Amino acid sequence: MLDSRRSVPFLQLQAPGPDDATLRRLLRSAVRVPDHGKRVPFRFLSLRGDARREFGERLANRHREADPDAGDAVIDKDRDRYLHAPLIVIAIARLGPDAKIPEQERLLSAGCTCFALLQGAQALGFRGCWLTGWAAYDGEVARLLGLEADERVIGFIHLGTARIDVPERDRPDPDALLSEWTP
Repeated sequence: MLDSRRSVPFLQLQAPGPDDATLRRLLRSAVRVPDHGKRVPFRFLSLRGDARREFGERLANRHREADPDAGDAVIDKDRDRYLHAPLIVIAIARLGPDAKIPEQERLLSAGCTCFALLQGAQALGFRGCWLTGWAAYDGEVARLLGLEADERVIGFIHLGTARIDVPERDRPDPDALLSEWTP
């Protein structure tokens, strides 16, 4: 299972997706990530049903506002991006001040939840992909989602059933990446 995980493009995801009970099961696994100081530097929003269309409309409007020269195809992609997978989990890092645990450690912990969601979804027979894009970094989108000033979107995790069997891609050779430190 660990060596067969791969992302499925969001355009190739369809229903069915995880139901409420399965989503809760996935989140129980996803929060088992390393969390120095037990800060729980993450939270999640789910995006399903008609909310996906409304979110896409608002993103398209925001993109047009931020970049009036954006082409129609780009705006249409924003509008339709969330209509394919039946469930999108928005992973949010909570990065307020902390005198003991550095922000980077908390951010990495939050990022681990995204990968854990993808691994868990595949283990339960679903597929997915982790996307960010401009919307993850836009302050107006953060306000639209109700994020606090110290919170950041770290991923839109699209989950559903694959329309296609995604072929394996070349992966880095671990031997080429590993060296041994010697004093």
